Amino acid sequence: MANVNLPAPVVIAGGALCLLGGYLVGVVAGPDTPDRTTGVVSSYDRTTGVLCLEGDSVSSQDGADEDGLLCGDWQRSQGSTVPSVGDDFRFVSIRTAEAPAGTQTDADNQVLIYGDVVD
Repeated sequence: MANVNLPAPVVIAGGALCLLGGYLVGVVAGPDTPDRTTGVVSSYDRTTGVLCLEGDSVSSQDGADEDGLLCGDWQRSQGSTVPSVGDDFRFVSIRTAEAPAGTQTDADNQVLIYGDVVD
């Protein structure tokens, strides 16, 4: 067998095409990521950690009721600003099959809300 040497620009271009192809396959076939959306705080109970949000983009979220209100357990990081009624709140919500241990969410609406008040 003979050795075949390709010029460096051809090897670099081939590698770039392989990386681009892998990226495109990952984007098309990869998992969907949740969209961050913004709602308005309707209520927040400090004792239970239940947060309720409302707004046009909130009503389309999985777990929202017929009035467009989304209520669930707020999963917050340490140092997060405590929401007040009327605050804009950017979040991602996830509806779970079971309520996580230690949460106050009722059995019919197991929604976890990850997010924070928008400044």
